[in-house]
Amino acid sequence: MLFGREDKVPQYKLTIVQYAILAIFLVLVYGLWRLQVGGNQYYAKLAEQNRVRQIPILAPRGRILDREGRIIVDNYPSFSALLLRDQSKNLIADSDKIAAALHMDPDEVKKRITRFASAPSYQPLILKDDITPDELAFIESHKNELPELDTIMSNRRLYPKNGFMAHLIGYVGEINEDMLNQPQFEFYNPGDVVGMAGVEREYNDLLMGKNGSRNVIVNSRGKEMGELSETPAVPGQPLKLTIDLDLQIAAEEALGDKNGAIVAMDPRTGEVLAMASRPTFDPNAFAVRITQKEWNELISDPDKPLLNKAIQAQLAPGSTFKIVMSVAGLQEGIAENMHVSCHGGGTFYGRYFKCWQKGGHGMVDINKAIYQSCDTFFYTLAERLGIAKIAEYATALGFGQKTGIDLPQEVSGVMPSEEWKIKNFKQKWYAGETISVGIGQGAVAATPVQMMRAIGAITSGGLIVTPHVAFPGQFTGDYARLKPVLDERRIQMDARTWDTITDAMAEVVGPTGTAPVSHLEGIDFAGKTGSAQTISNAAKARLGDKGNFKDNGWFVGVTPRRNPDVVVAVLFQGGEHGALAARVAAQFIKAFVEKQRKRDPQLAQKYTPGTPENLAAISAQPGTTPGSEGKPSSRVTAAAQSKNIEAAGFWSAPGEDRDGSGMQGVRFRVNVADRNKQKAVAAPGLDAPENRTNQ
Repeated sequence: MLFGREDKVPQYKLTIVQYAILAIFLVLVYGLWRLQVGGNQYYAKLAEQNRVRQIPILAPRGRILDREGRIIVDNYPSFSALLLRDQSKNLIADSDKIAAALHMDPDEVKKRITRFASAPSYQPLILKDDITPDELAFIESHKNELPELDTIMSNRRLYPKNGFMAHLIGYVGEINEDMLNQPQFEFYNPGDVVGMAGVEREYNDLLMGKNGSRNVIVNSRGKEMGELSETPAVPGQPLKLTIDLDLQIAAEEALGDKNGAIVAMDPRTGEVLAMASRPTFDPNAFAVRITQKEWNELISDPDKPLLNKAIQAQLAPGSTFKIVMSVAGLQEGIAENMHVSCHGGGTFYGRYFKCWQKGGHGMVDINKAIYQSCDTFFYTLAERLGIAKIAEYATALGFGQKTGIDLPQEVSGVMPSEEWKIKNFKQKWYAGETISVGIGQGAVAATPVQMMRAIGAITSGGLIVTPHVAFPGQFTGDYARLKPVLDERRIQMDARTWDTITDAMAEVVGPTGTAPVSHLEGIDFAGKTGSAQTISNAAKARLGDKGNFKDNGWFVGVTPRRNPDVVVAVLFQGGEHGALAARVAAQFIKAFVEKQRKRDPQLAQKYTPGTPENLAAISAQPGTTPGSEGKPSSRVTAAAQSKNIEAAGFWSAPGEDRDGSGMQGVRFRVNVADRNKQKAVAAPGLDAPENRTNQ
């Protein structure tokens, strides 16, 4: 046994330990350098964020005005509840307490926190809009307990009451994930409120404005201690529409609670003067946040209240399409001298087609065929023209294509042809199908705005314009790209064709026409009625009482009959007879003429049948200004001179509350009950700026 021997550590182990210590030391040195030198700015910024909080200042959306500068859509002050996510607290743990304080569903609060978890934590989350005074008081009094809750003042959208003009205006809502992936919304952030429909969506970039922010100092508990800087918000630009508020009220009143639409336009410029659709909805419900139950009720309603039927209801136009057929027949030299004996129908291609008049119309020419709407005459005309010629003229007048109106989600309708059927159904066109097309049935489908533009073009001598609801001149500079694209073209139309059709249309509202009760005494009013089946008579007989398959009523009218100042189209779904739709149009036309006469008494003669001024207007050559080229017409129709029941209506604010109460939270009211004594100064539910109690 050996004593005094010392165990020695091998040299290579010492070397490993030394290098390990050196490596650890170098890592520590690098970490210190990265924290204190390399990441100095980054960690200084984080530290600053613990001390400084950025609070957004929401920009108010621009007002929407009518053509005379009267307010249609405005804003009102409101408070929203914010969730500050830069706190160290567990937000999910506090969600039940927060939900109880704000009268919200706890699951909804958790869902919103989770949904925006990927967004930067320094961006506050809007939990609830338009909070009540007691909710505001709770937040302010529980700052220490719930420092993650704060409030922000915003300007909430204020729309007219009870769905007035709702489809044209549209509504706003919180941007969703699908929209954020679209190019036009690439610069928006989650939680932004944007236009979702109507002009609110079409001109969102103009109306939106730019949000500002406040940088404030907060302590460790998140309490605000002072303000460092502020970047003010840039309000949205106002949007001036071509709509005339007085005429819009008249249109809404005339349509009432009928299921359908009415739209009116100046056919010389394309400026839309009024547009309404029924049933309607309340856009104020969307201005805050609509509940899932309310949304489900809207989208499941069989009458489709969210559908703007003026531009989205593509239905068979019925006998209003006979005006297009008349243009084709006269221009092709077929209809001018054509006479048809109507005994209640006719046989074409081995099938019997009924006329709406059971006893028939007797001997019919083109003039009588229009004002008495003889189906047999137009069956015969369709047979002689053929589908190719019918489609050619109808397409030239805008059927089967969008009008280009500056509203989202317009539909194109359908104008059938041989090529159309082969392309869509891989089938050939049968000659018998042309017969139904001749009276606006079969596969023909049009929207009220398409019918309005086509009849406006025909009565203006062939001038086709683009309907638009916003004045193009206001879109300059950065907003020039939003300017509506306007197109103007002409179709060939002889003076004889023009005279024949417009004079016959004037007789439609005469004693021998299809809408005599819509005659307006002292007003040169012309138009065309139409009734369109929703299903075939055979199918209706089979189904019996199992469904509501009443015919749709149509009417398209103008004043004066040639070179008109206004054209109006009415769709009355389930109205059965075009005469009922004609009453709606007559009420609107009467309001239009009365306003023009009050504005300029010299215009009184222009709209009065038989006066020199009116004769000059109706005898001008196609597309010319009244009183210019063209010899005076020796013909003044019986309809223009006859006396009959005058269409009547009443004036009041649409949807006025029966108990006199206003919309909840609204402080602005206007009384437009007597239209003969008081001119509208703002849309129903709003008030003129000088009468405001709150700005």
